[in-house]
Amino acid sequence: MKITSVTAVYPSYKNIVSSWRTHFWQIVVKIETDKGLVGYGYGGGGLAAVEVVNKHFSEILCGKEINDTQDISVLWDDLYQQCLPYGRKGIAIMALSGVDLALWDLVAKSEHVPVYRLVGIRSKQQVRTYATGTDIEWYGDSGFTAHKFPHRWMDESDYQKAVNSAEMARSILGEKALVMIDTYMSWNRDVTLEMTKILSPYNIYWFEDVLTPDDLLGQANIRSKVKPTLLAGGEHEFTHHGFMEIARSAALDIWQPDITWCGGITAALRIIEIADKFGIPVIPHRGGEVWGLHLIVSSGCQDLAEVLPGMKGGPKDQLWEGEPQSEQGYIEPNDRPGFGVTINESLLN
Repeated sequence: MKITSVTAVYPSYKNIVSSWRTHFWQIVVKIETDKGLVGYGYGGGGLAAVEVVNKHFSEILCGKEINDTQDISVLWDDLYQQCLPYGRKGIAIMALSGVDLALWDLVAKSEHVPVYRLVGIRSKQQVRTYATGTDIEWYGDSGFTAHKFPHRWMDESDYQKAVNSAEMARSILGEKALVMIDTYMSWNRDVTLEMTKILSPYNIYWFEDVLTPDDLLGQANIRSKVKPTLLAGGEHEFTHHGFMEIARSAALDIWQPDITWCGGITAALRIIEIADKFGIPVIPHRGGEVWGLHLIVSSGCQDLAEVLPGMKGGPKDQLWEGEPQSEQGYIEPNDRPGFGVTINESLLN
């Protein structure tokens, strides 16, 4: 089949906290073909990424044949090569991620199978989920047995705040639960080492995004010093080229590519291949979303998927209808063709 149209839209979000996300959150990519089939993808980069897709990638893709996953790989390489002058990392690759996922959705629909069937042999049925957020009591009531809480360093009082959050997680979820901390690039070396010491009674599974994504040497130097807690990261890295640098530096114990940012499933499969060679577990960032979930169940990814429930009763934008939800701490994709979701058109106006 031949690609006839490639368009990206920035949804009319109603419930985004004011931040960089205001104008640079997730985009929707739509790819149409001469056979009447339509594929949808989800990328990052917001308004800027929309311009990349509509003003550059669409010119490259329209008229190209797309029939199988090998074609997707060839098109991925072409788009990556042609955006090298301004791409390689960041917004251009976030845009490419949305295109890639739309192509996977399209090919799966053409074969009348869910995307996970194209990824590989399904090895996982239900996937364990962990809830990221602050409403720990609700997460416990909802059946989660794994939880990650955010902790951005501001001043000395944040040591006690971290202890309080870890203590609450343990008291609600129990000693066998997984408890993780997302530092969101705000801890430096000294803070990380002090946190390791004061949080040792709470058996923290991993610290996520300590230091900054570019300070791979710094992360490698403290990796052994925080054990048995592991260092996790990678949501702010891009493509298999970027993850190869993480591998060479031995910076992280766990890799967390975001499938809607790192280059889509095509890039993710290449990242997993590198991780296998280096013996590194892969747990995708926001893996409970359909884009990561289809990858997890049919690849070498670990049996753990992140979901973001928010606060009990809190308003959320329902962009993708039919998206699987975590139930009693587990989630699984449906068997509908493609990613098995439909777009909420009301958010595209």
